[in-house]
Amino acid sequence: MSFCWKLWAAAAVLSVPLSGLAATCTSQAELSAQDRDQLASTALRLAGAVAQQDAATLQSLLLSSEASSWPAIHSAADQAAPLMAGGRMQIRNLYLLDASMLSAPANTDFFCSDKTGALNVTISMPSLPPGRYAVALVDADGAKLAGQLGLILGLDTGAGGPAWKLGGLSAHQGVFDGHDGVWYWTRARALAHTDPWSAWYSYEAAHYLLIPIDFLSSPNLEKLRQEQAQISPSPAKAFPLSLAQGDRVWKIDAVILNPALHEPDLAVVYESTGVTDPAALRTEATSVLSALLKAQPGLRANFHGLWAIAVNNGQRMPVMELPMAQIP
Repeated sequence: MSFCWKLWAAAAVLSVPLSGLAATCTSQAELSAQDRDQLASTALRLAGAVAQQDAATLQSLLLSSEASSWPAIHSAADQAAPLMAGGRMQIRNLYLLDASMLSAPANTDFFCSDKTGALNVTISMPSLPPGRYAVALVDADGAKLAGQLGLILGLDTGAGGPAWKLGGLSAHQGVFDGHDGVWYWTRARALAHTDPWSAWYSYEAAHYLLIPIDFLSSPNLEKLRQEQAQISPSPAKAFPLSLAQGDRVWKIDAVILNPALHEPDLAVVYESTGVTDPAALRTEATSVLSALLKAQPGLRANFHGLWAIAVNNGQRMPVMELPMAQIP
């Protein structure tokens, strides 16, 4: 079982078969002082290593079972560094996950309640081996990009004695242009009846900014998704989308949020004519992006720019990113 950050998106499935009473979750407020201190200490040490680009510390604290995932985890840590830069690491939440009663690896849901017994979050993991695990959410308080880090830890019971080790990590920024997830959620609600496309992708931005991991759900996040699902007409049902630009009709396969440049950008995935010359590719891409903005002009005012991703013979190729002001 690998907890490599690249696999976490596949874990965001809340309908996988449950492992019954073999898995339990203890939320931060219900943790023993010893467990809370050990998990917090390990999580803060790892978060500090990410912020400082201390690869040696990260690798030294890696679960031995995840050794083959080190290149991907190292890459994820590199990409997370600018998000955490300049911030003071603070624990947001800790969740202790006990799957030691599993008899074999299984798709496992952990239902985490607060001290009143009300459901707090659901954490879903595929093919989880028996053992004890934890999820730590860490914020970089004061960082320009309000970085937030999700860490998955496993209890190593090797010869050195029980110790919490790194199983995987994921990071998101917490703001776009100074606006957090709540701002984008509010924006999405305001746009829902007048500009469905801008509303839909504002909900996407809100979800991305609110939490750094993809395998955790909460009543609040479910409410966000339910609101998004009520948008009509829904952009999610628009693809493949055919748009005319001059004498050419372009087929767009998808439009997705793309925060690669730390801006609220959208990526436009379209079917290329097969041109390979770089100048011709850029001309083609510009025409596609222009066609989309003519069809959905609200996107221009509500997002930073568009990425063009050409598809040719089933292969995707990023072509360029253009700020809205540079798209005719």
